[in-house]
Amino acid sequence: MTAMLVTLSASATPDAGLVDATDLGYLLHKHPDRAQTFDLAVGRAHVLYPEATAQRCTVALLLEVDPVGIVRNKRFGGSDAFSLAQYVNDRPYAASSMVAVAVGQVFRSAMAGRCEARPELTGVRLDLEIHVPSLPCRGGADLARRLFEPLGWTVAATPVPLDPAVSGWGDSRYVDLRLTGSLRLADALNQLYVMLPVLDDAKHYWVSTDEVDKLVRAGAGWLAEHPERDEIMRRYLAHQRRYVADATERLVTLDGEVGADVGQVEPDEQVLAPPPLARQRADAVLAVLAEVGAGSVVDLGCGEGMLLRRLADDRRYTRLLGTDVSARELDRAATRLRLHEASDAERERVRLLQSSLTYTDDRLTGFDAAVLMEVIEHVDPSRLDAFERAVLGHARPRVVVVTTPNVEYNVHYPTLGGGDGATMRHPDHRFEWTRAQLRHWAQAAGRRFGYTVEHRGIGPQDAVTGPPTQMVVLTRVDRATTDGTEGSAA
Repeated sequence: MTAMLVTLSASATPDAGLVDATDLGYLLHKHPDRAQTFDLAVGRAHVLYPEATAQRCTVALLLEVDPVGIVRNKRFGGSDAFSLAQYVNDRPYAASSMVAVAVGQVFRSAMAGRCEARPELTGVRLDLEIHVPSLPCRGGADLARRLFEPLGWTVAATPVPLDPAVSGWGDSRYVDLRLTGSLRLADALNQLYVMLPVLDDAKHYWVSTDEVDKLVRAGAGWLAEHPERDEIMRRYLAHQRRYVADATERLVTLDGEVGADVGQVEPDEQVLAPPPLARQRADAVLAVLAEVGAGSVVDLGCGEGMLLRRLADDRRYTRLLGTDVSARELDRAATRLRLHEASDAERERVRLLQSSLTYTDDRLTGFDAAVLMEVIEHVDPSRLDAFERAVLGHARPRVVVVTTPNVEYNVHYPTLGGGDGATMRHPDHRFEWTRAQLRHWAQAAGRRFGYTVEHRGIGPQDAVTGPPTQMVVLTRVDRATTDGTEGSAA
């Protein structure tokens, strides 16, 4: 047996919310005082803490690999299990897709951002350091920097010489990688999980449609806007075109941003935009829900359940419902929410159903709040009246939160133009509103159904074009009429 090593360290950051660095153990669901062992398909994983003080805590993941056992495993052996390369290779020595598999299984709850013991820590940006001493990197240290720096990491990638005693042989394709940065632990683990096989440009098991699900889930909130997105997807999905196309479509739909040319965003914006706009949108919606004290929420047009996942992790929400017109999207949301593994009580608390935004549905009534995050622009303009009647007139939640692209901001994307008639950010958008157009629609709908209206911006604010995403918060006036006629919205 030989082993691969990855370490992750967190330093105490009292100002950010981490007073004791050993609280990292709560987030990882692994106690710092115990060494644990896990039997995996790729080998045996050991988790231990070589350092655990209030100021700094380090967890080590050590993966033991049995090369012969891997060859005999049909999933990992490959199609030519009798070739010498199946027995003589770097799999037991260098961090690659097998370490990614171990990270995904051993730290599954941490990657999902779940921590029942200390839920307040899941949103804290920790001072982190990740060290991978031996990492195969087809593309060298420069590729490692291009992949991690846009995500907010400071990257130190030192090439490993072929032979330290023979300098003329030059460097090998391996690097000693050290990442430092301030990130949520879940984001850091998901990024590492994706990037390890990407840097190696190889996977030591069969790639199937399941890998698309894993990539979309792990890349939610950051991959769609990554300047090297296309290269990441190609490598992660073993250059399988049909899988890359599926992942591209799902990521763009999920994050609601510019299509295939996301990587061409101006360099200044890449620097100023972390966290990604998709996460800023979700954060803004969650902030509104917390402000209004919502206990029950319906996510209209929930898609793959990105927002629902974060809502479900917060126990203040006692009743959650996600709706979508697409059964396929609801299946993906169920997978993201792990409803098939949930208890009966959790499945009662978090539910999914197929429903249209433009038809009245009694199942949508009685909620404190409704969210339409990057949804309204997918409704045909001729159906907006029906949408208003179904949501504001019939479902009538106390608060309705709507986010939608600000078309004026499109001038900042090189492949798009601004103003009326501009190229839209997604091929399924039926329209994209200016700030004045959204204000006009929201105020008219509010007057009609008895809601007051508040406007907010999300993302970097430009002095001329405003923010990339605009939000309206509609709050019901209880004395308003409920039959769709004019009500008092004073």
